[in-house]
Amino acid sequence: MAVTSEATTVWTGTLAEGSGDVTLDSSKLGSFPVNWKARAEGGGSGATTPEELLGAAHSACFSMALSHALAGAGHTPESIQTTAAVTFEAGKGVTGSHLLVSARVPGLSEADFESFAEDAKQNCPISKALAGVPITIEAELA
Repeated sequence: MAVTSEATTVWTGTLAEGSGDVTLDSSKLGSFPVNWKARAEGGGSGATTPEELLGAAHSACFSMALSHALAGAGHTPESIQTTAAVTFEAGKGVTGSHLLVSARVPGLSEADFESFAEDAKQNCPISKALAGVPITIEAELA
């Protein structure tokens, strides 16, 4: 069964001076403000960016794929923490996603964990959607 997820953005004004609000269809958290200053200059403006939202999607998808692969091989993880750092350059766009992963998986060697992590990096659906940009990974057992 296919599932379609939705998010809606309402934007007003020009790129540089305007702003918008992103609402996730499933969220009860309200909307997330977005603006060019946050995207081009980084944090501190109180607004999110498309890249931060992409990082949220990538970190969640990767963690789910890694958990599934580990459990399928008989290595149930106690926890997986993934940060996805998505880089944006004005004029170039998204230039990469870096996954920083730390997990607790009893009885699994570091080498085997790195193999599972590399496989999840290649095969999670969001990684596949990001095939046009480099994806790097640092993965270790906690």
